[in-house]
Amino acid sequence: MATFLTLDELAATIGDGMSLAIPNDQAGVAMAATLALTARASKNLPKNLHVICVPISGMQADILIGRGMVSAIETSAVTLGEAGGAPRFADGIRQRTFRMMDATCPALLAGFVAGQKGVPFMAIRGLIGSDLMAARPDWRIIDNPYADDDPVVVVPAIRPDVALFHAPEADRFGNVRIGRHAELAAMAHAARRTLVTVERISDTSLLANENEAAGVLPALYVSAIAEVPRGAWPLGLWGEYALDGDEVARYAQLAQTPEGFAAYLEGAMRRREIAA
Repeated sequence: MATFLTLDELAATIGDGMSLAIPNDQAGVAMAATLALTARASKNLPKNLHVICVPISGMQADILIGRGMVSAIETSAVTLGEAGGAPRFADGIRQRTFRMMDATCPALLAGFVAGQKGVPFMAIRGLIGSDLMAARPDWRIIDNPYADDDPVVVVPAIRPDVALFHAPEADRFGNVRIGRHAELAAMAHAARRTLVTVERISDTSLLANENEAAGVLPALYVSAIAEVPRGAWPLGLWGEYALDGDEVARYAQLAQTPEGFAAYLEGAMRRREIAA
């Protein structure tokens, strides 16, 4: 059964050295939890996070990197979309402040599928002959045991310490509505703990309606929930509200320098409260 926490309590459960799975910007990003996490005093910030994007990220990963919390990131892209490149990520690449683990979207998703199924690896096509094989020694080429002369790549199972995302709704029993976003289910199934912020909490079980139950993550896979209206802002949330493009563009401009990045974060929680 999921535990119901405040936003700060939920963010405080993420600690040093953890591997943290985060979704793409369209699936439901826990931006309020990310801001709460980065708002801690520097001496209390969790460090050496291994961030795993499912399968890409944007502003969330950029903020974690900018605060010096990331020692490794596994992703196929970090981008602010229409607002341009992710400035703290790009600067970190240039300065080599974290380990970059290049991946592809299919490879990351295959790793999560292996993690959720409890198998050690998953076979995948399309990587042999690419430069990525030299960059990822943990990806291996094996012979297909069911066919001759058919090498395939296997990627290791991904089992993050924590999966973190935002969703429209949970119920008081701990079930969470995730709609058609199967990657959120894969994250939760594979992770050791799943932390979710939601727009609202319902007294009625989300599993009660047969027509909607398929889009619900059962409480069995949810560790903690915090009710946080507009918890994905300034990113959008499917079925709820759109991306605040002006705010993301503002971040993209300020975060070009460490000083501008710090200035943005200083007022970010206040602007989020106004937006909510």
